[in-house]
Amino acid sequence: MSKGEDTRRMIIGRAAPIFNKKGIAATAMSDIMEATGLSKGSLYVHFENKEVLAEAVVDHNMELLWGRTQAAISRYSNPKDKLFAFLDLYKNSLIPPVEGGCPMLNFGMEADDQFEVVREKVADMVNQSQQLIVDIIVQGIREGVFKADWNYREFAAMMFAMIEGGVMISKTTGKWDKSAIINRNLKKMIEAQMA
Repeated sequence: MSKGEDTRRMIIGRAAPIFNKKGIAATAMSDIMEATGLSKGSLYVHFENKEVLAEAVVDHNMELLWGRTQAAISRYSNPKDKLFAFLDLYKNSLIPPVEGGCPMLNFGMEADDQFEVVREKVADMVNQSQQLIVDIIVQGIREGVFKADWNYREFAAMMFAMIEGGVMISKTTGKWDKSAIINRNLKKMIEAQMA
């Protein structure tokens, strides 16, 4: 890897939690200069503007989240345990899997009307996450773990929405009790679908 590529990765890595916490609009290049120790000119050598850096940071945060999700569920072979591991990744929203909170929620809300490229990246991750839930349930139905008549696509959409809603409520109130309630009730719903 070249020195330039190393520097680019360092910038993205140090900028990622800043953008995830402050948002794209509120993050200034001076924030990135401070975090990296680089001059504005050096930053612009690697990223032509803040928007290009923001897109790279969104990709980085999404990859981190996906990697941590995969790591959590890959510890288990049983589909029920995989779903529980997915849920537990978000059980305490005040200790998020990615520094600064859930990047899908953070960037999704901001990008909704302002950053179409970022909105599309978030939409892709939302769809990928829901598909992961679907795939786990389908595996469970095939293995006889879950009931064959489970409306798993509807459940996957609801599970994902409830998790993200719990994250939003927890971040807003500074309390994780609502995420714990969501976690507990989703687990009961999953257990009700055991074959």
